[in-house]
Formats: sequence, C-alpha cells, structure tokens
Amino acid sequence: MHHVGIVAHSIEGAALCFRAFCHEGFRQLGPNEHPDVTVDAIALAHSMPSWHSGDHQRVREILAISVARLGAAGATFFICADNTAHTALELPGPDLALPGLHIAEVVGDKAARDRRTRVGILGTRYLMDGPVYPRALAARGIDAVPPDFEDRDTVNRIIFDELVNGLIRDESRNKFLGVIDRLAARGCDAVALVCTEIPLLITPDVAPLPTLDSTRLLARAAFDVAVGRDPVPTWRGGPLVTPTR
Repeated sequence: MHHVGIVAHSIEGAALCFRAFCHEGFRQLGPNEHPDVTVDAIALAHSMPSWHSGDHQRVREILAISVARLGAAGATFFICADNTAHTALELPGPDLALPGLHIAEVVGDKAARDRRTRVGILGTRYLMDGPVYPRALAARGIDAVPPDFEDRDTVNRIIFDELVNGLIRDESRNKFLGVIDRLAARGCDAVALVCTEIPLLITPDVAPLPTLDSTRLLARAAFDVAVGRDPVPTWRGGPLVTPTR
C-alpha cells in the first residue's frame, strides 16, 4: 500500500480528513488497519498575512515546505485537506516534491457522477471569489454558484471565527442552512462543502440540498490510491486544465 501525506493547512479540516482516511481503512481492510499516513502541519498563522495581502505565491512556498517534508517522511503522494490552499497550489511555480490529488477535481468528479448541473459553493471568501471551483465544475458542464455577497461574508466569518477554531454553534448552523436554502431557490441541485471544516457543522441529515463533502471525498479518493484501486496522481502543482467532458 502507498504511504499518504496530508498537508494540514487548517487543523480542524485536516484532522477530519485524517480520521476519515483511517476509518475507511477500518471499514474496508479490517479493525485498526489503514495505509501509512503522515500529517504535516505548518501553523496557519504563517500563511494568513499572505492571504490577507493577496500574496498567494508566498502561501504556495509554505505549502511546498510541507509537501517536501512529507516526501522526506516516505509519502508516495500528498493530499491537501484545504480547498482554499488550492488557489495557491494552482499557481505556476517549481514542481512540488510529490504528486498530489487535487481536491476540486475529486469533488467535481463526484458531482458529475451524481449528474449535478448547478452546484452551490460554500467556502472561504478567497475560494468563493476565486477560480478553483468554477474551473473544475465548468470542465464537467456544471455551473458553480457562490452565495450572494452578504451570505459570503456570513460564511467566511463563521469559518474563520469559529470552525477553524473548533467552535460548533447551533446559531451558525442555522445561518448556513439559510444560505443553502437561498442557493436552492436559485436552482442549485447540490451544495459543495468546500471548506474542509464545514462538514463539522453541516451534515447530510440537516442540509436542504444534497451535499458534496470535500473532506470525506478527498479522504476516500486518497484511500483508493493508497490501496492501488486508482493510479498514483501526477499533478505536482501549477495550473490544472481539466479536459472538457
């Protein structure tokens, strides 16, 4: 089995992804069994000034350090359990030390398999305003629909003030559900939870639309590669152009 490396840009989402990966092993391989997995975490505090200033190249450099350390630890490939970080990973630059699975490609493939046509996007403002999911979904003939500006502010605030700090509040859950209701009213047939912490707050049993849980989808995709069911990825960062389906 392949050794998986997890880049932990934000801790709560990475922890959930790590647990989901290991639990997939328990389910498919037997009690207490899973492929080797290593997590590397450079504190988010080192990247936030660059996110605020728009210096995404600096964020890419920090993420590259994590990928290199995972390679030194013996990982065969990496996953980054942070959707927003892929904005930086997609920038041109030196090849990363390991190949990686791209989270938006994983989510986009699931949306296509489910025959979705119009998907609401919930994540950080950097992601909702950015190109990562519009590109990945458009390549599969799917519309990406962010919330309106006021709802984007609400979602972004809850992510950074609460979810990345492990705070789960019923009041915030209800606000998210209202955002999803409004996306449904705009014709969305699913909602992508594309901040890896959001699945801690919004679960399929409460969501008014079918959910695309980026955290668990990435963990399962990594597991399939680790056990040889799918090929090892080849992407080493930089622009990613998906062939139109």
